[in-house]
Amino acid sequence: MKFLDGSEPQHDLTYSDVFMVPSRSSVTSRMDVDLTTPDGVGTTVPVVAANMTAVSGKRMAETLARRGAVAVLPQDIPVEAIEETVRAVKGAHPVYETPIVVEPGAPVAQVLSVMGKRAQRAAVVVEDGRAIGIVTEADCEGVDRFAQVRDVMHEPEVSVPEGTDVREAFDLLDHEHVDLAPVVAGDTLRGVVTRKGLLRSAIYAPAVDGQGRLRIGAAVGINGDVRSRAESILSFGVDVLVVDTAHGHQEKMLEVLPTVRDARDAHEQATGLRIPLVAGNVVSAEGALDLAAAGADIIKVGVGPGAMCTTRMMTGVGRPQFSAVLECAAAASDVGAHVWADGGVKYPRDVALALAAGASSVMIGSWFAGSYESPGDLQHDGESRLFKESFGMASARAVRNRTRDRSAFERARLALFEEGISSSKMYLDPERPGVEDLLDQIVSGVRSAFTYAGADTIGQFRSRAVVGIQGAAGYDEGRPRHTSW
Repeated sequence: MKFLDGSEPQHDLTYSDVFMVPSRSSVTSRMDVDLTTPDGVGTTVPVVAANMTAVSGKRMAETLARRGAVAVLPQDIPVEAIEETVRAVKGAHPVYETPIVVEPGAPVAQVLSVMGKRAQRAAVVVEDGRAIGIVTEADCEGVDRFAQVRDVMHEPEVSVPEGTDVREAFDLLDHEHVDLAPVVAGDTLRGVVTRKGLLRSAIYAPAVDGQGRLRIGAAVGINGDVRSRAESILSFGVDVLVVDTAHGHQEKMLEVLPTVRDARDAHEQATGLRIPLVAGNVVSAEGALDLAAAGADIIKVGVGPGAMCTTRMMTGVGRPQFSAVLECAAAASDVGAHVWADGGVKYPRDVALALAAGASSVMIGSWFAGSYESPGDLQHDGESRLFKESFGMASARAVRNRTRDRSAFERARLALFEEGISSSKMYLDPERPGVEDLLDQIVSGVRSAFTYAGADTIGQFRSRAVVGIQGAAGYDEGRPRHTSW
């Protein structure tokens, strides 16, 4: 990346402070762009769901991996839950979506309570392993909540035989004018497909491991028996391991990271599989180099840019994210490491600019918290708008979760000091309520940015991007107006 007219900035920059200048391009279509990441994680789009409790869980991990991204499970959930989640994601089909399944005798209230967990907004009614019906939200409108599902379901208009080509399956659903159909092998339910999902399967390449299973990551902290926890998580079959703390450039991290690296290396010797090791967070070249020297393959960059983070307001510590990524990526590249840009993205343009600055992937947190697939419960505000609750990983709420095994006194003492919002409403965009909808928007913008730079890979984009500096008026000029002025 180079700055317009070769002028180096005299101050640090956020994503909003910069813009990209178009270059002569031979890339004629955004579909010609290859977004495979260069960091060895195995993702085919440069997006990572942040290791936040309100963001990354089973549904988020499965859905994103099916579209080429990866989710990182947070450090403060029990190791048994990590094992269960990894097993579920690894067992999911790379094309067929995992349905919400109910029995015909279940009450309508039960169906409605889980309907908001997936963008399908429907459930498959199963009896003795056979799909005997479909029930949607519309089917449940005006129905007594104690009524049974068998009374409101309808028979599937069409079923898709397992192994059907995605284009043929789309044509089948389109011909019957249905949005969702069960996939069956004989009488056995294998999954579901939707028309939009089939289109995506023809566009995205899933992020899969050597056995064709969906990829997933997990995080560990720097306190307690870190090596033992890392060994357990590695044994579950995760594809990327993150060592995570708010202040990554500290002695404790530099002590812990080599032990996690040793556990990773031992796992590689036993299995032949090399698992990328991520560590962070830092915002300086010195921090990036120290973490790389301690064993990190990927450096997580970002202090304070996240929507749930109050670190900068509480402490004055942090750094504008574009400059932090730019400096850390250059330093990491010198020693053969990569960086993930963690936080501060609000629009697809920000993701593109992070890649221009040198990131191999971009972590997204709160943006994805407001989607059907995030772990939180779907709620309605007073105006019937849908939202999910989110919270920062250094907030009092997160600290309580992370320290539940400590004494009451220790937990109370730690709760006195918090950095992060403990409760925030993340509204679902009515036009893009599912995480796949958000990913479509992001990938569309990033692919288009690549065509403007004349790049068809992430490496080319980083080398060809030309970036200029703008003021607030320049940023505002580029914003669309949904109403007249």
